[in-house]
Amino acid sequence: MDRRSFITSAGVAAGATALAAPAIAQERKDMVVVATWPRDFPGLGTGAQRLAARIDQLSEGRIKVQYFAAGERVGAFDSFDEVAGGNAQAYHAADYYWKGKHPGWAYFTSVPFGLTHTEHDAWINHMGGQQLWDELAGGFGLKCLMAGSTGVQMGGWFNKEIETADDLKGLKMRIPGLGGDVMAKLGASPVSLPGGQIYENLVSGAIDATEWVGPWNDFFMKFYEAAKYYYYPGMHEPGSTLALGMNGKWWADLSEGDRQLITAACGEEHGYSMSEYNANNGTFLTKLIKEHGVELREFSDEIYDSFGEAATEVFAEAQAHSDLAKRIHENFVAARADVGGWMKLSEGAYYAQRNRVLGL
Repeated sequence: MDRRSFITSAGVAAGATALAAPAIAQERKDMVVVATWPRDFPGLGTGAQRLAARIDQLSEGRIKVQYFAAGERVGAFDSFDEVAGGNAQAYHAADYYWKGKHPGWAYFTSVPFGLTHTEHDAWINHMGGQQLWDELAGGFGLKCLMAGSTGVQMGGWFNKEIETADDLKGLKMRIPGLGGDVMAKLGASPVSLPGGQIYENLVSGAIDATEWVGPWNDFFMKFYEAAKYYYYPGMHEPGSTLALGMNGKWWADLSEGDRQLITAACGEEHGYSMSEYNANNGTFLTKLIKEHGVELREFSDEIYDSFGEAATEVFAEAQAHSDLAKRIHENFVAARADVGGWMKLSEGAYYAQRNRVLGL
């Protein structure tokens, strides 16, 4: 290459570099994620942290993610307003925490006698659930995606045996969402507490009972130190879905490619987290029983019938809130009947026969 060609080539390269640097700088997006979970808490916290790191990784650092656990930037229950107001770009939470703003939020996490993980995914992805979620979230300046699941939850930890529905009267129980409203109908006093505050309240006697998630998470919370009876199954959260809620304007300003990238990362975490819970819950249930003397109890049919009657009242009140709440409920119920009927004939029937044959 002669000197003139070299200078020309070098000049073009330098010009390209000068143009590329500002372009790259303009493309970079800052993404502050505030979570409702303690840092490094198994499943909930680690899953949220994993998702934040994955978005950064997939974008090769172009979407620069800063993650803050509950209390590190804002309180757990302040994350909604932090994101809706634009002070942060996203939260990781269970959207039923926001039911005080609109009862419709509860349906997109889990509601009493609701959908399992498999059924919920069918509703959100194929039966109108995401469109209704978008309508609800859009009214608050947000965009939400499924970003985790804990599956069927346990009924909770109690410091006394619950033999009839009357035993729930006067009980102070940490239970959020519409499940808490069901308990209130039965005479209990529901309390909403972020995860990091449950243990101290249970130990001190400020609450008499609590639900949280399941054996894996509950083991690390050490609830067995304060409550002896562990009840199942939880009517309140049969398929709890976690959400990445993003500031709507920030989401709209992203390129289509970046929106697809974040959607893919959420989908990856959503499926991975459910498999993680299924892989761990059985192991840690055994530890709770054998190592800590926890007594496993099943809610009686009579108690479950009482839950059902109370839930009917709660759903009627939720629908009365607004046209949108009514449409969410009706769409949800239609999906439950359709998908639930199929699941009864498919997975439900198979589980029953497999477990009978194998003695499981």
